[in-house]
Amino acid sequence: MEIQSFAQLLIFGSFIGLVGWTIANQLGRTQFKLKSREDWLLDGTGLTIQGILIPLLQATLVYSLYQHLFPVQQGSLKLTLIPTFIISFVVVDYLYYWNHRLLHTKFLWKVHQVHHTVTQMDVLGTSRNTLWTSLLIIYLWIHTLFVYLLADPTGYLLGVSLTSALDLWRHSRLMIPVNTRLYQFLSTWLILPQDHAWHHCREIQKNYNYGANLKIWDKLHGTYYESEKLPSIIGIPVSLNLFQKLLFPFS
Repeated sequence: MEIQSFAQLLIFGSFIGLVGWTIANQLGRTQFKLKSREDWLLDGTGLTIQGILIPLLQATLVYSLYQHLFPVQQGSLKLTLIPTFIISFVVVDYLYYWNHRLLHTKFLWKVHQVHHTVTQMDVLGTSRNTLWTSLLIIYLWIHTLFVYLLADPTGYLLGVSLTSALDLWRHSRLMIPVNTRLYQFLSTWLILPQDHAWHHCREIQKNYNYGANLKIWDKLHGTYYESEKLPSIIGIPVSLNLFQKLLFPFS
């Protein structure tokens, strides 16, 4: 329970801190003022689903599903803290890379496109999506599976919470100055807000920077785009009404 409380505190604290920074920042306040009612509704709904509904779904229906499918495997993986953290932060990150690329294929793009209607890097837009998109993201299924299989999921949950906090950060405009040692250290391996902004940009035709935590996957598969600057235009226009964006993103 202590590690679960810490994980929740890390995610909630990151969210509150980034929202507070955005409000304190003049450009951030301007972005909030320019958000339409529809955008506020989309972002608020997405955050509610990701922050409340998905954890409840994992703890009840998905967990029960694994109890039914693998009744004798519960707690069977006896790994220490560091290996379980690596599984969560590195191995699952690679699986998410391919999951994300799949969402950008012609077959699934319609479902994912609502996330790319965000027109400003904004922590509130982190979870903007069609209501059922989370069912197609591996986090819902694989996190619950490992928590079910691991005898001690402490390290795994630490990786999950850190990944979630970084997800909030990389959707914000809280940039690390490029002339600092911290930037020089992190920019070699960690996906930064600058990197993820180029994933959302409208200036280049090809999609880049699919990774969540680590840059190695994009570099390995030729999908990495590097720039210390931010794109001038992000977000895509879509001809969808609010109902379609929330439930049926097909025009």
